[in-house]
Amino acid sequence: MAKKKLVRFTENLSYPHLFQPRYEELKPAFWLKGRWGQDVFKNDHPITLELGCGKGEYTIGLARQHRNRNFIGIDIKGARLWRGCRTVEEEQLANVVFIRSRADHLESFFDAGEVSEIWITFPDPQPGKERKRLTAPLFLQRYCKIMKPPGIIHLKTDDRELFGYTKEILRQYPSEILMETEDLYRDYPGEPVSTIQTHYESIWLEQGKRIAYIRFRLTP
Repeated sequence: MAKKKLVRFTENLSYPHLFQPRYEELKPAFWLKGRWGQDVFKNDHPITLELGCGKGEYTIGLARQHRNRNFIGIDIKGARLWRGCRTVEEEQLANVVFIRSRADHLESFFDAGEVSEIWITFPDPQPGKERKRLTAPLFLQRYCKIMKPPGIIHLKTDDRELFGYTKEILRQYPSEILMETEDLYRDYPGEPVSTIQTHYESIWLEQGKRIAYIRFRLTP
């Protein structure tokens, strides 16, 4: 397994659509901040982020459906990102790139109003570490700083506690909930959000697990 990871890390270095900045490159900001559309995608299409994108299945699924939008998947695990990078290379998807980094550094990567949409798909629920959850107030503040109003945020999760926590936070935070359900595939079988599934999501559905979903916008 260690040898396979090493091979993937080496291969990752060859992908022009994968950015792996060192920590010092983020201070005061990454050189592409405010320039993703101009310098990377070569257009002014809206930018969508997926946080904790793993193998990039959701990022790539969205990019296939929306060729007139740009997509950036962010994850800290290089071995996972390798799979997404391979798929982008094989399919020659021009509207997808990946960043190997933590979501804590979003303000170093993106300028105010540079991002139009954010997807948070099956994040670590961080039991006992609420401040680290990707829907914690600290992260919502970061999203506000980089999103172009009225930016939309999506959360898909199989974790009941995280879903309930997120709804409670949004009641306290300036926001507008646009859609919410504790069982997406039962309540909204035709909803476009249900047309893309990650590998593990499909397994959970086969096991009878319910997938919760909430769509909201932040109101500064």
